[in-house]
Formats: sequence, C-alpha cells, structure tokens
Amino acid sequence: MGYCSYWNKSSDVNIKYHDDEWGVPLWNDRGQFEYLMLEVMQCGLNWDLVINKREIFRKCFDNFDYDLISKYTEKDIERIMQTEGMIKSEKKIRAVIHNAICFQKIRKEYGSFCSYIWQFSGNKTILYNKHEIGYIPSSNGLSDKIANDLKKHGFMFLGTITIYSHLQAVGIINDHGKDCPRYKYINANYPTIKKHRYLEKNVHKF
Repeated sequence: MGYCSYWNKSSDVNIKYHDDEWGVPLWNDRGQFEYLMLEVMQCGLNWDLVINKREIFRKCFDNFDYDLISKYTEKDIERIMQTEGMIKSEKKIRAVIHNAICFQKIRKEYGSFCSYIWQFSGNKTILYNKHEIGYIPSSNGLSDKIANDLKKHGFMFLGTITIYSHLQAVGIINDHGKDCPRYKYINANYPTIKKHRYLEKNVHKF
C-alpha cells in the first residue's frame, strides 16, 4: 500500500492507524470523543508516542465512555496517575474529565456530537485543492471556527491546530495524498465537497 509522505517514517501502530482509521468519515460519538481526547493527550508531545499508548488510555478512561468519565472523582485521577505507562499530566487528565461533561452537553443540545461537528462541513468530507499534493496547513478558518465554538462550550486543550488534526482524523477533511489508496477509497465511498484552500480564511502553514 502507498502512504502519505508523513506516515512513511511512522511506527507500525501509526501506519495501521493510517490504513484502517485516519481520514475515514466517523459517525460515532464514542469514537469522536476518543479522537478528541487523544488530541488532548498529544498536546506538546509526539503523535507516535500518543498512538502507541492508546490502549493504556483506553484502560485508564473506561474505553473513552464519556458518561462514565464525567462522573470520575479524585480517586479516579489518582488511579490514572498511578497507571504504568500513562502520561503523568494531571492537567490533561482533568481536562479529559471536564471535556466529557462538555461533550454530554453538546449531545443534549444537538442530539449527538456527530450532528454538531459534521454540520460545519454540510455533512460532507472536504477536499481542499492542493492538499492532496502536500500543501497542508496546520490549521485554517474552519478549525478556527470550530475551536472557538468548542471553547464557548467549555472545552479545554482544544485549540485550532488540535482541532484541524481532529478534522483530518475523523474524515471531515481528507488530507491523504493523491497517490494514497485511502484518498481514493474515501472519495469513492463517501459524499465529498471540493473547496479552494485560499478561500478558507486564516490558513496557517507549518
């Protein structure tokens, strides 16, 4: 299988994530929450480190069940901090718990988190021109808009760069390379919309 340039030097776990999950349109709230919280855990760290600790995170956070996480107490924070291999950041752990409560509120307001976040793209995967040949930003106007809205809803550790990564992961933006089989698979099997990257305000380059 061909790979996007970024993934060529990645770990086996990360390559499998690319092949099976990354960029596939996700319409599952538990999955959305897991991906968002992986982004929270990544802040300031290498993605390969985070994806290789995914099973540890799932163990610590009850498989990212936001209803259970929203009820965590100080004992749970202590349990997570003492888990072998866990990232020892109390701030991030507390952010996951806090975000689970915010996530519930969005679900109550919109019916599901998927309904909330997919509305920003009209329920279609966005194909920005030139992204498929490597002109991929670290964030843009869409991620700015969603990050600002999530902040208004109380979410923590989810800035515009983090949200752009999330939009890539859950298939709201298809940023696979044009020669990558996953780019073609997603375009062939899911509704897409083409947009000009320069018409998207606040395109921030790496």
